[in-house]
Amino acid sequence: MQERYDVIVIGGGHAGAEAAALASRAGARTLLLTQNLETIGQMSCNPAIGGIAKGTVVREVDALGGIMGRATDLARIQFRMLNRSKGPAVWSPRAQCDRGLYRRAVRALLERRPNLDLAQGTVAGLTIEGGEVRGVTTQDGRRHSARAVVLTAGTFLRGVIHLGLDTRVPAGRAGDAPTVELAQVIERYGVTVERFKTGTPPRIDGRSVDLDRLFRQDGDAKPYWFSFYERSIHPAQLPCYLTWTGDQLRDIIVAQLRQSALYGGAISSLGPRYCPSIEDKIVKFPDAVRHQVFLEPEGLDTCEMYVNGLSTSLPAGVQLEFLRTVPGLESVRMTRPGYAIEYDYFPPTQLTASLELRALPGLFLAGQVNGTTGYEEAAGQGLLAGINAAARALDRDPVTLPRDLAFIGVLVDDLVHRGVDEPYRLFTSRSEYRLLLRQDNALRRLLPLAERLSLLEDQELDAAQRRLGRENDIMAEAQSLSLDATSATAILTQHGSTAVGEPRRIAELGRRPGVPTAELLRAAGAEVGEEECEWADIELKYAGYLVRERTNAQRLAELNGFLLPESLTYRSILTLSYESREKLHQARPRSLGQASRIPGVSPSDLQNLVVEVLRSRRASSGEGCFT
Repeated sequence: MQERYDVIVIGGGHAGAEAAALASRAGARTLLLTQNLETIGQMSCNPAIGGIAKGTVVREVDALGGIMGRATDLARIQFRMLNRSKGPAVWSPRAQCDRGLYRRAVRALLERRPNLDLAQGTVAGLTIEGGEVRGVTTQDGRRHSARAVVLTAGTFLRGVIHLGLDTRVPAGRAGDAPTVELAQVIERYGVTVERFKTGTPPRIDGRSVDLDRLFRQDGDAKPYWFSFYERSIHPAQLPCYLTWTGDQLRDIIVAQLRQSALYGGAISSLGPRYCPSIEDKIVKFPDAVRHQVFLEPEGLDTCEMYVNGLSTSLPAGVQLEFLRTVPGLESVRMTRPGYAIEYDYFPPTQLTASLELRALPGLFLAGQVNGTTGYEEAAGQGLLAGINAAARALDRDPVTLPRDLAFIGVLVDDLVHRGVDEPYRLFTSRSEYRLLLRQDNALRRLLPLAERLSLLEDQELDAAQRRLGRENDIMAEAQSLSLDATSATAILTQHGSTAVGEPRRIAELGRRPGVPTAELLRAAGAEVGEEECEWADIELKYAGYLVRERTNAQRLAELNGFLLPESLTYRSILTLSYESREKLHQARPRSLGQASRIPGVSPSDLQNLVVEVLRSRRASSGEGCFT
C-alpha cells in the first residue's frame, strides 16, 4: 500500500527538521523520513548554535515558525553575546548546547506538529511521473507518494570518512551508513554532482584536563532567548576553556603531514576555508606562533569535551600525540578521534530561487547538499525549501526572501546566482544591508510574511504582536518625552558624553553613542526593561546609516522589479559578452537584480540586457522595434 503525503522530507538533520516543521505549518501533510529516528537533530560537529551572522539566521528561522531557536533555548549550557564591544547593531548571540538535550528538544518540537509524521527508513529512489518527482521508495520496499520532496541528506550522499591514509570508512558521519543509491539516481537525470570535504576535531575526557592551567570563559549572566515566542527555562551554564597550540604541536604535524588524508593525497576535494584543519593552519600560516584551542562541554551529563580548533584527518595515534603538547592537556585521554569526510553535493546554480531543482521539478534541496557548511545555513535553507515544497503541493505561489529582508535571503541568493567554489558559510560581510539585518529586529522584518503565509499559531501571533507593539510604544515615548538638564547630564556624563544645559527629548539624547535609551526613559518616569528597549535604542543610534541602507535597498527592489522573460535566449543576445551569455544561460535569473549579482555580468552587459528586453517587449506588443 502506498501512503500519500503532500510533502516528504528526506533527512532529519538541521535542514530536514526545519523543512518538515515549516511544510507542516504551511498546511501540508508532511512525512519526515530519516535513517535513524534517534539522531533527529543530531549535532554532528560543534555543539553550538549561533555566532556572527548565524545567530541572526537562528532568530529569522524562529520568527517564521522554525524550531532551531526554541531547541537552543531548551538545551543551551552556555550563552554569550558576541561583538558587544562593537555596538548593539552587530551583536551576535551564540549558545553552547547539550547535545542530548538539543536532539531531544528537536524531536519533541517536531512531534508537536499535528500534520507531521516521522518514520525511519533509507530512501533509495525517487518516483518520477511526467518528468516530475512524485514520491520516494525506501530500501525495504516501501513507497510513499507526494507532490513535493525535500532532500536534506547532509554529508550522507556517498560519504566517506578519512582517518589518516589507511582508514577509509563509507559513512555519512561516524557510526551512520552513507546514502549511495539516491545520489546515483539523481545523477542519472543529468544533475551535476561534485565533491566537498569537511572535518571534525577529536573529543577528550574533561577529567583528564588540567583546567587550572587554562583561561576560563563563563557565559553571560543576563538572560537571553533565541525564540520570540517561548520563554523556556534554561539549563545551568557551564564554562568553556581557552588554550593554545605551540611549537611542539607544529613540529609533530610537519613531521607527520604525509600521514594526513588531505596532504597525503587520499582527499582531493575542497574544504571550508573559514574552518580549516590544524594541518591547513600549520601549512598556510607558517609564521603563526600559536593557534587558539577552545575546550567546549558536550553536555551536562558527560565529562566529554569538544576540542574546537583542532579539526584533523591525521591517524588517531598522531592526534593523541599532538593533543598532549597543548598546555593543560599533557595527560589527556582522547575519547574519539577527529576525522575528515568527503561527500557529494549539487552545485546550487542548478536550483531556482525557491530551492527547486530545475532538472527534476518537485525536488527541493537544502543544506550541505547545496554546498554549504554550518547548522544555521542548513536550517535557513530547510525552512525556505519546506515552505516552497508546501506551496508547490498546495498550488500556491513560491516564496523568496529578498536580500534586504533576511540573511536567509542573502544565503539563498548567493547560492543560486553566484554558486560555490568552497563550502559556503555566512558572514555579515556577505550582506549589503547588515545594519538592516540584525538579530534584534528579525521578528519585525519577518512577521508580516509569517502572518501572510499562516505559519504561526494564534498564541504565537498574539505574543509577536504584543512584543512589537510594546517596542513601538517605547519608541513613541522616546520621541515624546523630555528629560530635564540636570537628570540628563547625570546620565550623559556617567557614560562619557557631554552635558546639556536645557531639557532635551529622549530620542535626541538616545542617539549619543554609549548612552542607554532605557536608562533615559526610566529617568523620565517610564517603566521599561533593557530587552524591550533594544530595538528603539539601535534605531535611534544608527538612524542616519539605516536611512542610507533603506535607500539602497529600494534601488535594489527597483532592479528586482525589472523582470526578465523566462523564455529569453541569452546565448543569442550578441550585444552581451560571451561570458555573460553563458553565465546568464546557466543561472536563468528572474530579474535584473538577480542578473546583477552573477559574477562575470558587467554593468554594460546589464544595460544591453535592458535594451534587448525592452526591444523584445515592444516587438511582442506590435509597437515595432526602436534604435
